[in-house]
Amino acid sequence: MDKLKHYRQIIQEVLTEHSQIKPAYGEIQMKLLFDVERDHYQLLRAGWLEERRIYGPLIHIDIENGKIWIQYDGTEVGVANELVERGIPRKDIVLAYHSPLLRQYDGFAVS
Repeated sequence: MDKLKHYRQIIQEVLTEHSQIKPAYGEIQMKLLFDVERDHYQLLRAGWLEERRIYGPLIHIDIENGKIWIQYDGTEVGVANELVERGIPRKDIVLAYHSPLLRQYDGFAVS
């Protein structure tokens, strides 16, 4: 299996697993969005917590130039760690939510 196909499969598996975790409070749905043609992957939350509207990404990942760019990670465990545990090398993961100047210190790819 080629590298990008393998990365797509792992990303989809990780996001699908997270989508099965139901929030402890409120009426909140987890929605998977996979754009495999353009390599954009998201797990969104949508619903209500009492009178408060909940809507937005829990995880947002893109694949650009052969690397995984984690645009947003709202998990406790850290989706980058889960990707590494599944065999994706740190050199192929960019924590895009970190400033480009700070990425050199996070142990993952700079860009």
